Amino acid sequence: MPFVRNDQSLLASAITSPLLLPWVTVICTSYNQQAFVAEALQSVIAQSYPNIELIVIDNGSTDQTATRIHEIIQPYPAIRFIRNALNLGLNRAFNQGLALSTGQYIIDLSADDVLLPDRITRQVLFFEQLPDEYGVVFSNATYIDASGNVTGVHYPIDPATGLARTVVPTGYIFRQILTGYFICTPTMMMRRCVLHQLNGYDEALSYEDFDFWVRSSRFCRYAYLDAILTKKRRHPNAMSAQVTQPRNDLLPSTLLVCQKALALCETPAERQALALRLQKFIRKAFYAEQFDLALQFGNLIRQFSHPDLLTSAVLAMSDLRVPVNRLYRHYRQWPFVRKRAKLV
Repeated sequence: MPFVRNDQSLLASAITSPLLLPWVTVICTSYNQQAFVAEALQSVIAQSYPNIELIVIDNGSTDQTATRIHEIIQPYPAIRFIRNALNLGLNRAFNQGLALSTGQYIIDLSADDVLLPDRITRQVLFFEQLPDEYGVVFSNATYIDASGNVTGVHYPIDPATGLARTVVPTGYIFRQILTGYFICTPTMMMRRCVLHQLNGYDEALSYEDFDFWVRSSRFCRYAYLDAILTKKRRHPNAMSAQVTQPRNDLLPSTLLVCQKALALCETPAERQALALRLQKFIRKAFYAEQFDLALQFGNLIRQFSHPDLLTSAVLAMSDLRVPVNRLYRHYRQWPFVRKRAKLV
């Protein structure tokens, strides 16, 4: 990891010299977020960084989200607003904004998350001191509930230093991406050229982050800025909460990403990391009673590895269509299980 200055004078001089600073495009996508979208957009408008292009896409909301957006952006004619008549899917909506973007750096902002005031300034200055092979900068975040109350932090912080207690992978992190989830998605700032090299988000998928990490980490490096710069909202309607529901679209998309990941693996260590992750996805598909999908994950892992005994048992129960979803969702609501899930 290269040495990066954290110089307050550099920060101040950059803010007062906007002609020297690159533009940043924030693409905010929304769907039925009437309770949160105003706070998300205000957090962009209130940024200390001067050169921001804001593009807002409402993806066919059926509540008052579009009205809230109009109320916020009315005094700011430079903000671009696209209102889709139908929900085109998260990835296609983001790509609409990407096609219009001009910024050197891109932030993908969900309409229920919040940027802290110096988020963009600090990430741009950090990015500008990195070599060109770095394509993504990500940071720490606090978790908030629907009322805005802080419920946790993504990376636990050492009170003595104010820095993350855990070692956060950086650099070429393809194998670590396969191993498990560790990047807080809304904290990312991405080079626009990286997104263009990938042709944007894959519109065949129902979500974006795992696929983006797999494809981009194969050719570009990731850098971690150790600061809390974002508030990520967790609430019952969030997409991540849907993974335990039968017939959810997240796990079929995950299978497609894992197929891509296998094609991109170059070493035995990378394939082993993918095998361990696939075993977790097999269990998730089984718990969601997506039995055929669990068997497809099993077929994928057998192309290059052997499932362990537990996974083999889960695959056998999937073949027998053993109903477990109702019991599993009840188990997930137990207090100690919910507490443990927040720590993972």
